[in-house]
Amino acid sequence: MGVLKRFEQRLEGLVNGTFAKVFKSEVQPVEIAGALQRECDNNATIWNRERTVVPNDFIVQLSAPDFERLSPYAGQLGDELAGMVREYAKQQRYTFMGSVKVGLERADDLDTGLYRVRSRTLASSTSQHQSPQGAPPPGQAPGAPGGYGYPPQRPAGPPPMPAGPPPGHAPGAPMPPAQTRRWIEINGTRHQISRPTMVLGRSTETDVRIDDPGVSRRHCEIRSGNPSTIQDLGSTNGIVVDGQHTTRATLRDGSRIVVGSTTIIYRQAEG
Repeated sequence: MGVLKRFEQRLEGLVNGTFAKVFKSEVQPVEIAGALQRECDNNATIWNRERTVVPNDFIVQLSAPDFERLSPYAGQLGDELAGMVREYAKQQRYTFMGSVKVGLERADDLDTGLYRVRSRTLASSTSQHQSPQGAPPPGQAPGAPGGYGYPPQRPAGPPPMPAGPPPGHAPGAPMPPAQTRRWIEINGTRHQISRPTMVLGRSTETDVRIDDPGVSRRHCEIRSGNPSTIQDLGSTNGIVVDGQHTTRATLRDGSRIVVGSTTIIYRQAEG
């Protein structure tokens, strides 16, 4: 069973108690949990063969209505989310420099249903001095490397050793190329991404037609690669990727894309 599914089941066991009102929010806790996983993946820093460090201090920014609904349960929800991050890190063999903390914060620039995740890496010796609002520790300027939205600084010393070849791979032999399958899911229908680009929109001339009045004729374009990305094509209503309005974003397996009133799930898998 996956980490997100176990997290969701733990919360469902609390629905009749503290978390009864949480599930009435436009933002669902499992969506936030998925965003925290992606935040770890996007900010993972390889220090050596045995150690890949990820952020341990997270702030989830919510719209005013969502913050009002969730803030009374911020402590317990933060503990559950922190536990999920620790479980995911163990599965991915990530490590932390300090204790894992997840807090909620109001952001007046976000619309209902949207959220933003910010993260940073705090060593154990400084995490105790963090302010409740997530201010940088003494001596660190806001926005400096190591602050929210920045990967951890690499320690001084020689560069990390490159990872060795996989078991059974002869030294000097070329590495076999990894085959990645990519597709999107719209209303239960799967559309394979078999070309470098895939254009989505309301026009019949696009690669994938979306019958939605809120979607422009040529709304956006998915570009397959490592990593894959999505680009807005000057649409009227824009795109929302993993809860954030954007014009361009990196896609991960499970990324949620909203165009008009249509939700698109991006998927990829090896083999």
